[in-house]
Amino acid sequence: MARETFQKELDALQEQMLAMGEMTRLAIERSVETLKNRDCEAARAVIHNDKLINHKRWQIEEECLTLIATQQPVARDLRIIAAILNVIVDLERIGDHAEGIAKITLLIGGHSHPSPSHDILKMAQKATDMLTRALQSFVKRDVVEAHAICREDDAVDALYEKVYHALLQIMIKDPLMIDVGTYLMWASHNLERIADRVTNICERTVFLVAGRMEDVNISKY
Repeated sequence: MARETFQKELDALQEQMLAMGEMTRLAIERSVETLKNRDCEAARAVIHNDKLINHKRWQIEEECLTLIATQQPVARDLRIIAAILNVIVDLERIGDHAEGIAKITLLIGGHSHPSPSHDILKMAQKATDMLTRALQSFVKRDVVEAHAICREDDAVDALYEKVYHALLQIMIKDPLMIDVGTYLMWASHNLERIADRVTNICERTVFLVAGRMEDVNISKY
């Protein structure tokens, strides 16, 4: 019975982690929407909601530590708890990147500026898709999928390079676009970093199955 109770608590921790993952996914989507629509009010909401993501991380962390202290988990179970603790740190950082994009919306304000390029929107879509699948691969202990997701990080890096050089050309041609162009570069860099954080989550899936840390984010960039 004690083992069954412990397993239920462990499963509940993973469900909490998935809930936090959904919060961060929505934060990414909403932050990019604020940038696309120049919606400062919505941007402030994203910034405010980042506190909820932070609180969720602290809640899960406290529950993990309580489980360790009260249940004395064996090595395999302790590995799962340690992996969850690391994943929620990356999720909290992803939330910070989404918050950063919302803050960029406020920096740009309501002034006339080009909408984020199609490639920036593609970066956001790709990053959120990778995040959702990475968390599912963690729960399913799917190492093959985890490796596949990490390889997709190169596509996000390639889009970032494309956006960077396109914005650079715009700023060279029109110095009045330097400020806005720089802000949009920052936004795209936040998305690139989100994808990097996702690969960290994938590495924790490999750790769970193999029992060792492995650098699976080997980029050609």
